[in-house]
Amino acid sequence: MRKPDAYLEHLFNTLDSWRDEQTEPWVQQRERILSKLQMLLGAFELPQRGDIGLDPVLLERVELPEVVRERVEFTTLHGLRMPAYVMLPQSIKPGERRPGVLLWHGHGYGSRSLVGLEKDGSPKLDSSSSKPTDNIALELVRRGLVVLVPEIVGFGDRMLERDERQDPSLGNSCYNLSTALLMSGKTTAGLRAAEAWRAADYLSTRPEVSAHQLGNMGHSGGGMVASLSAALDSRMKASVLGIYPNTYRGSILAMRHCLCNYIPGLLNHAEMPEVLGLIAPRPLFIEAGIHDPIFPVETTKTAIHYLRALYDSLNADSHFDYDLFEGKHEYNGRMSYDWLAKTLHSI
Repeated sequence: MRKPDAYLEHLFNTLDSWRDEQTEPWVQQRERILSKLQMLLGAFELPQRGDIGLDPVLLERVELPEVVRERVEFTTLHGLRMPAYVMLPQSIKPGERRPGVLLWHGHGYGSRSLVGLEKDGSPKLDSSSSKPTDNIALELVRRGLVVLVPEIVGFGDRMLERDERQDPSLGNSCYNLSTALLMSGKTTAGLRAAEAWRAADYLSTRPEVSAHQLGNMGHSGGGMVASLSAALDSRMKASVLGIYPNTYRGSILAMRHCLCNYIPGLLNHAEMPEVLGLIAPRPLFIEAGIHDPIFPVETTKTAIHYLRALYDSLNADSHFDYDLFEGKHEYNGRMSYDWLAKTLHSI
């Protein structure tokens, strides 16, 4: 056996069998998986929850017909500063508080892609030809939500300086950031999850936001951040995960994916459906393209089947839903925008 394919299949089969043999109740299983996940992501020291050490500044404020778009920046951990867009409904009244949403971008040019801007900051399209996925933040604002769109570390304005200097054509710093963190006993997924916690801290301090009505949404790489954020932070009362929920074996281990997706040792404790299950019984919505080439729909269905059974077992079947749409690896939102808004407004 010169090629290692069969060896990997044996390894994965052995781990699958071991996990299938676990008979502990979900309460104990959840505690075990959550503890192992936190350990494997790596230790990131966070300031005390709240506004301590955020030191936010306003970088830009633009009045638009339906929204006010702000560009802000705040501290996450160890001096790291996170820029983000805040999208506020023009209809919001002084003193009024609305549900807040953390909206996470995937691989691409960063937060501008979700607020209707091109990479250089110019508008994507005029309103007459725009689609609901050209400005996801605006679609959520139209449904009465306040939206925070953070710049995920490694993308856009937060690429490594050496990557920008050595190879300006690179689209992100995921590879070099991940290798550096792995050699330090940490992971990019862990850093992004830690910063998501701080982004929730910031969103909670906004005077326009009802801090007990927070949710999040993420697609592809943003789906990873949103899923980890919801798993680790109970403040996320409702989550939409798009073109990401699957099994690790069926997606990021079945083909080449970005190094930022990998959490060393996790398969010894959980597959992706079980990690997503850490969100239960809080409301969860999954959307996926049935022709997605990198998160295949058949293993997305495996995750959906597991989660449906889990929510049913917790008497929370009404808190889980999904949409498999006609599409590839792309945004959709035909059901998820309304689901998220309705769910958060009802809390």
